[in-house]
Amino acid sequence: MTQPSQVKDLTLLGHSENRLPQTPEEAQLEVFDNRNADRNYWIELDYPEFSSLCPVTGQPDTAHLTIRYIPGEKCLETKSLKYYLASFRNFPSFNEDIVNRILDDLSGAVTPRRMVVKGRFSARGGIRLTATASFPDAGLEDVE
Repeated sequence: MTQPSQVKDLTLLGHSENRLPQTPEEAQLEVFDNRNADRNYWIELDYPEFSSLCPVTGQPDTAHLTIRYIPGEKCLETKSLKYYLASFRNFPSFNEDIVNRILDDLSGAVTPRRMVVKGRFSARGGIRLTATASFPDAGLEDVE
């Protein structure tokens, strides 16, 4: 069975790769053609094991990330997304910045019709933080 040319372009899927990128800049987001680009439909990706570092204390932060998007011409390849998200593990950044960075990086990679990234971070000092960012930035009335 021959593979479609778009699958041949993917470098992580179907390959044994043990080394995770050390930073988001080092990570490579891969995409493939949306074969249903004539239709609006949601893709929802759940990542309950996200972790990063507090830039002030160096302590780990954990979160449950949800990424929802209506693809345009391209879709995110999920193994490269997993590696990208894992690259934040030792990355110091504030929770709000992380959610906005992920939205910017992912929407830049696939140019979706719509995308929402929500990070529900574990409680620190008794306060649980949830940050939600959307593309295109439609204002507060449209954020889920």
